This record gives sequence, C-alpha cells and structure tokens, in this order.
Amino acid sequence: MRKNCLAAAAPVVKWVGGKRQLLDDLMPLFPKHIPSYCEPFLGGGAVLFQLQPNIAYVNDINSELIQMYEVIRDEVDELITILGEHPNEEEHFYSVRDWDRDKKKYEKLTKVQRAARVIYLNKTCYNGLFRVNNAGEFNTPFGHYKNPNIVNAPTLKAVSAYFQKAQLTFSSVDYAEVLADVKKGTFVYLDPPYDPVSDTANFTGYAKGGFDHSEQIRLRKCCDELNRRGIKFMLSNSATDFIKKQYEAYNITIVKAKRAINSNGAKRGQVDEVVVRNYE
Repeated sequence: MRKNCLAAAAPVVKWVGGKRQLLDDLMPLFPKHIPSYCEPFLGGGAVLFQLQPNIAYVNDINSELIQMYEVIRDEVDELITILGEHPNEEEHFYSVRDWDRDKKKYEKLTKVQRAARVIYLNKTCYNGLFRVNNAGEFNTPFGHYKNPNIVNAPTLKAVSAYFQKAQLTFSSVDYAEVLADVKKGTFVYLDPPYDPVSDTANFTGYAKGGFDHSEQIRLRKCCDELNRRGIKFMLSNSATDFIKKQYEAYNITIVKAKRAINSNGAKRGQVDEVVVRNYE
C-alpha cells in the first residue's frame, strides 16, 4: 500500500488520539485499493501519511492545524527558517503562547508565523498536548524538555513533497459537511474525539466546544448514511459499552492502544479501542 510513498513523510505534530502506535494493527483492516480517501478528523495525520493516497479530502475543525498543513505544502522553507528562530526557553514559550490573547495583534501575524507557532508550542509544551480553553486559546504549560526537536526539517520537507505530489483538498468545517459531499468510490476513515472511558478520562480540549454523547450519536447517524449510500468507512473509538452499542450493526474489531496522555504515569497502560467497519 506504500508503493511509491515518501517514507520520511510522518506526523509533524503530536495530537491527542494519534494513531502512529496503532498503525500495525490498523493497516490490515483498510481496503487493499483506495482510489480516493477522506478523513474528516485529521489531527496529526498518521494514517494519511501511512497510506499516502493520491487523491484525498482532509479536514479538521481546528483551523490553525489545517492552516499549518497548507503552509507546509506551500511555504515549507520559510516555515523551517522561522521555526529555527524559536528557542526552547520558558519565558519565550509563554510569550508565544500568549500571542492569541490579543486578537487584533494575532490577526496581523502571517500564515507562516502562525504555523510555526503551532509546531513550536506542540514540540515544547507539556506532553506535546494541543489543548485550548473555552475561548479557543492554547493553554498547555511549558514542558521543560532538554532538547525537543523543534525544527524537524527532513520530515517537514517530506510532508511538503507528498502534499505537492498528491491531489489534496484541505478544509476546516464540521465533519457532517465533509461526509455529505463524499462521492461514491471514496473511502472514509473517521478518528473522532473518543468517548471517555471514565469521567476523569474526558478530553475534549483540542478545539472549542466538546464531543459528548449527542455528538457521538450524530456521527453514528452520518456513518449510517454513508453505509446507505454504499460508501465504505472505518472508524476508531474507545471500546466503551456506549460506542459498541452505537455500532452494533457493523463489524467491530478490538485493538489494544497505549494510553499516553494521562497525567499519572502509572495509568498510562493499554486500553481497548474499537475499529468499526461496514465491510469485511
């Protein structure tokens, strides 16, 4: 499936629920042939970079993330230069983190400056955790890492090369809009914010708002509509009773995922996830 792929193209940011460590389990479950691909919850893009489809429609509700990808595609050299100007220093980190507190000033930043900010904060913040408050402002603290890889030029250039080679359409809208426009023959992979396995495990801070049970039900109804239209889809989520009940009409495979974002290191163990498919 990775024939003619750029091997160095890989996620440039760490993202909540990233699929990098699950790729060996997920890849055998994808269709052998994917003429075109759609991913409405792109995040760090581990699956996209593994599959590297020639035609893809990728979306994320986080507009800063999507703009970062567009800058990597169009202005990667300038991005690398600006990233190199950001030191791994606590005072500088909090100064950059606060850029979005002054909306007028923030709007005057160039796209490249804003993209570099996303990557810099992601590489130097605590646990690489992109999280915003209710006002949409980045609020993860400084990570105190000795030598974070702020400027990963080979990966950035490889991702840029893939984006330029492939026919990719980027968007930052509600996932239902994306799914409504999917054409028959396009394969859809869905990696939404997960249903929390416990009250304390809830994490919805990657964008303003949240993803509660009503959102999970709305997404399942979208999947039902994809199935009715004859469009193949695969979905990842936590293996809660609620999610298994929602998708009981489909093929469910259980995979083991390593939980990485718990603040208590002792609780970062393996947890069950479901992979839902409407095909064999």
